Amino acid sequence: MDKVRCSWAGSDPLYAAYHDEEWGVPLHDHRALYEMLMLEGFQAGLSWITILRKRENFRRAFDGFVPEKIAAYDEQKFAALMADAGIVRNRAKIQGAIGSARLWLGIMAEPGGFDGYLWQFVDGKPIVNHWRTMAEVPAETAEARVMSKALKARGFKFVGPTICYAFMQAVGMVDDHTVDCFRRTDVSQAR
Repeated sequence: MDKVRCSWAGSDPLYAAYHDEEWGVPLHDHRALYEMLMLEGFQAGLSWITILRKRENFRRAFDGFVPEKIAAYDEQKFAALMADAGIVRNRAKIQGAIGSARLWLGIMAEPGGFDGYLWQFVDGKPIVNHWRTMAEVPAETAEARVMSKALKARGFKFVGPTICYAFMQAVGMVDDHTVDCFRRTDVSQAR
């Protein structure tokens, strides 16, 4: 019997694996949260499957998304990133990722680090929604708008409310698996 998934996962095996193994699972690793926020930013104007297909290239090009390394990038490394056909070669997005790594360092010096900073926007625990269909899922929420405004105030780029909400869904701050999705129970038990 086929598993019922959220409709956005479609039939692409990479999308299905991402849905089945990652999407909506609460994530608290500081570095992994930075990576996901950057990938969501790179996705702006593109499809998420495009980013998933390039994710390993991004990880290679951006030194495993280790913010301490990225914060030290110079013009030579920037030029190499702009020449790398394996990633999204958008000047503003690459500059944004480098600048965000520097901002990440500052947030890590604060109590709670990056994990605590981001999870505060959902009071430290996932918001569990009960959508019947993906058509009911909003593109943004009040929490995503607050997160977006706070990140922008700190200097982060490509963190609009829609990007922030997609990020919140991806890292399990929000559980938007539809009520008929088999992952809903799995994610619920993981929390």
